[in-house]
Amino acid sequence: MNANMSAEIIEDGRAVALTWADGSTERFHAVWLRENAPDPETRDPGNGQRLITLGDISPEIRITSAKANPQRLTVTFAPEGKTVVYQADWLHDHTYDIDQDQGVAWLEDQASWDAAHAQRFTRTADFETVRTNNRARRDWLNQIATFGFAKMTGGPVESGALLQVIDLFGYVRETNYGKWFEVRTEVNPTNLAYTGLGLQVHTDNPYRDPAPTLQLLYCLENAVKGGDSTVVDGFKAAQILRDEDREAFDVLSQHCARFAYGGASGVRLESRRPVIELAPDGELKSVRFNNRSAAPVTDVPFEKMDAYYRGLRRYGEIVEDPANTITFKLDPGESFIVDNTRVLHGRTGYAGHGSRWLQGCYADKDGLLSTLHALEFPGEAA
Repeated sequence: MNANMSAEIIEDGRAVALTWADGSTERFHAVWLRENAPDPETRDPGNGQRLITLGDISPEIRITSAKANPQRLTVTFAPEGKTVVYQADWLHDHTYDIDQDQGVAWLEDQASWDAAHAQRFTRTADFETVRTNNRARRDWLNQIATFGFAKMTGGPVESGALLQVIDLFGYVRETNYGKWFEVRTEVNPTNLAYTGLGLQVHTDNPYRDPAPTLQLLYCLENAVKGGDSTVVDGFKAAQILRDEDREAFDVLSQHCARFAYGGASGVRLESRRPVIELAPDGELKSVRFNNRSAAPVTDVPFEKMDAYYRGLRRYGEIVEDPANTITFKLDPGESFIVDNTRVLHGRTGYAGHGSRWLQGCYADKDGLLSTLHALEFPGEAA
């Protein structure tokens, strides 16, 4: 790819242009190159952390020499007089000289889905295989990272076994519900999850800031009629709403909803976040949708409130559409995990004889993504 690669100093030394063998060009600013220099004086060779601040780099930094060959770029900076070597493939992988306008509600390293596409990623992982085989663990974690959902079978049928699943990649996020919580019928429940009522698909704990980014539900007993689990991709639903009604989408993404919880003594939780949250460049970052925990909306202007409720109503219809929903029944020893920032989960109602006992807990994506990266690139420096 890099044969005949050439370098040209441009903008009076403030940048360099690399031309690749295919004729394409990528530009890099001098200050960007200096800040990201890979030498041991700039980055610690053991942990990869940067040893300098931007204040250590002259505002007048210039490139005085730039030489390229198929494998690397060698640059000398003034006034520092420092020469740094960059790998060509690393530069190509980290280019920013591209069209940054990707529209609204786009995804990076993720794929949205509906029920018709679920067969692409609904392969069920086996607990013991994932525990003992790094390739199987990598594939399981990659499914969660890419699609926001994965099932697992073959786990121990014992209280607290869900923690063994979390141990495969990270750490439990303890909350006021404890390290884990019981999902079964209670008298005078502190949460409607602890009843036999059906639950509309939702994200958990939207009243926290930040909300837990992963949720695991683990089955110990399930002999009731009903009680099926449901999951739906909230990012896909957001993209559908965007295409159908851009005005309603914009109101949901540009104005905050409010969520609150006070169902237990000594606990009063509140948050103020959009139902659909975007990064400044339009990337979909998260959704928060939970009718049970919604507080009165006071951050939407009067003139936009009709559009807000129109969008919220339509979003609810989209996430409840069977064409967008996966439905399944858990057996003892089975579990599923969702990315709580994007995948909504719920259940059908149940009643009558028998018992349904699930345990749930929370974790966060940083541990999952760190473990996944370590499995994909073993031995790579930080």
